[in-house]
Amino acid sequence: MPPITTGLALVIFAAGAIAGGLGIVLGLGGGIFLVPFLTLALGFPLKSAAAISLTTVIATSSAVAAARAGNQLMNLRLGMLLEVATVAGGLLGGITAQMVAESTLQRVFGLVAIVVAGVMVGRINRRNVILDEHVDPGRLGGRFYEAESGGIVTYQIKKVPLALIASFVAGNLSSLLGIGGGIIKVPVLNAWCGMPLRAAAATSALMIGVTATGGAIIYYGRGDLQPLAAAPAVLGVQVGSWAALRFAHRTSAKWLKLLMAALLIVVAGLMFARSGL
Repeated sequence: MPPITTGLALVIFAAGAIAGGLGIVLGLGGGIFLVPFLTLALGFPLKSAAAISLTTVIATSSAVAAARAGNQLMNLRLGMLLEVATVAGGLLGGITAQMVAESTLQRVFGLVAIVVAGVMVGRINRRNVILDEHVDPGRLGGRFYEAESGGIVTYQIKKVPLALIASFVAGNLSSLLGIGGGIIKVPVLNAWCGMPLRAAAATSALMIGVTATGGAIIYYGRGDLQPLAAAPAVLGVQVGSWAALRFAHRTSAKWLKLLMAALLIVVAGLMFARSGL
């Protein structure tokens, strides 16, 4: 791992700010962008980069919870249900990460990113919102004000078992790759479970902090987490997250999906190149 100098700390801070901004808009926590940068551009081992990223995911989740509390985008009931499966997957991932080769982790990262990009493109014109605010959202659904629709919208949650399975997988990948789990949760909730992208992103951002905590503790106990590298990354993510929260609600869901797909494809190509494919 490269020595942590003042210049490197500033670079990590800037990367964290960018990752935090992008992650907050898409509900991915920023790890999907920060991990490749730390490994490909700065030469960090993947496990160290994943450990650093998990600390920034916790920071991102805290920023979202503080900023979006009360606006009804976060679905607390659904989030707490799915978090049970996510934490179980996260604890398992933190343990198995120590037994998997780095090149294998990089290829898994790239493959997951491509699959998610394809799902986002396939759902580009579907928004999962019901404009009649009097429709019953059901036990796990919800309502929120959406500027794009110009009023209160309603959504209903379906295929809950699929969401639970996806949450377990998300928790596992979160600890393995340091990506926060939102890379799996947001597309699945949006594509197959009837949740609008903004609500899925906000709910995911709330959950990823809890998910990341379990994995981060395991990495720290094994010596993979470097506090001097994590500190500037966390500060950068906080700055980027707060800035992005001011503009996220003005962007259309279609452009958010296109942005997510484009960034994920770029990241997948870089990770495959790094793994030797």
